[in-house]
Amino acid sequence: MTPTEPECPAGPEEAQNGGTAPYGLAERITGALVGAAVGDALGGPVEGYDPERIAERHGGRVLGIVGPWHGDAWRTARPIAPYHKGDGHVTDDTLMTHALVRVYARVRDHLDAYAIAEHLVPDLMTNPRWIPELEAEALPLQRLFLAEKWLVARLAYGHADPREAGVGNIVNCGAAMYTAPVGLVNAAHPDAAYAEALDIAGAHQSSYGREAAGVLAAAVAAATTPGATPDSVVTACLSLAKDGTREAIEKVCEVAREHSDFESALRPLRAAVAPYDTVGPDYRAPSLAARRPSRLHAIEELPVALGMLLVSGGDYRHAVLGAVNYGRDCDSIATMAGALAGALGSPVPEDWAKTVAEASRLDLWAPARTLTEVAREIFERDVVRRRAHERAFTALGGTACSD
Repeated sequence: MTPTEPECPAGPEEAQNGGTAPYGLAERITGALVGAAVGDALGGPVEGYDPERIAERHGGRVLGIVGPWHGDAWRTARPIAPYHKGDGHVTDDTLMTHALVRVYARVRDHLDAYAIAEHLVPDLMTNPRWIPELEAEALPLQRLFLAEKWLVARLAYGHADPREAGVGNIVNCGAAMYTAPVGLVNAAHPDAAYAEALDIAGAHQSSYGREAAGVLAAAVAAATTPGATPDSVVTACLSLAKDGTREAIEKVCEVAREHSDFESALRPLRAAVAPYDTVGPDYRAPSLAARRPSRLHAIEELPVALGMLLVSGGDYRHAVLGAVNYGRDCDSIATMAGALAGALGSPVPEDWAKTVAEASRLDLWAPARTLTEVAREIFERDVVRRRAHERAFTALGGTACSD
């Protein structure tokens, strides 16, 4: 069936701009995906360190793209080698995000855990691509962290039920870090984004790692809504988040609202999220309880990203630099903060985006063009399906059809 074109009234932004919104779907998808990649690249070289160490290493706060932590010794320095983190290279956050966009491009509809098994896993295993941190063409699987390799172990070799394959994996931000595309194909519909991301993430994560994926997708969907603000994004998250994830977001955002500059917020945000974070004070020496399932805990990255979004007032540069200088898992925090600020319409600095694209040998804008096209197709299919349901429900005597 070919979906019919939905008849939609112009929104307030469109009506005021001759039918062209200043931040329409294409612009918000581009802002989110490019913004996520640039945030990822900025955070990569300082990942794992605390704000004091970062400032000491760089002679102050990081304010843009920087080189590897160990300089030219990155090839042999532990625990970084053999990855070239820095100089504008994206990490596995962006590689996985772009892989998920490719799955949407193939399926051209909503995804579920089975789509991850049938499409994402083969993509990671069989299609060599340029890996910026390895400065070589390789299978994406060769770059992934063990928590992401779990996808292949469980689905390709273990033949696990995709809906349950995430059970047993360490609980981390691995699924949340690449679910921005789920929020974008469900633009302005946080509830739908949350449900779809939870289904997808079941193949990869469980417990609060899976919950974070759903909430991050919902946050991105909420950020695309015309008129959205950082506060409205957080409100949408709190309306959906469960257990420790909800409480962590609430506590961190309460603290974030007391600050308007990331410098003063760095330590207070860490103190606010610490009771929910299982990794512990030393990021490189996790606690005994690290990354174990729990209804009381949350990943650190999502609440802090939302906190930085509030601190910055939604400004892309401020939110991402706050995330980067926070340290710890700051490439993923900056990926999330960048996706949210970009989806809100805050522009990604052109010089950063150009440098990251060239250094990583990636077209950062092509995935956005693809996903915009796919998102429109999915919406049209959703309209057809919804109208068919309305007609069927009306025929049952449930309600009168308004068409």
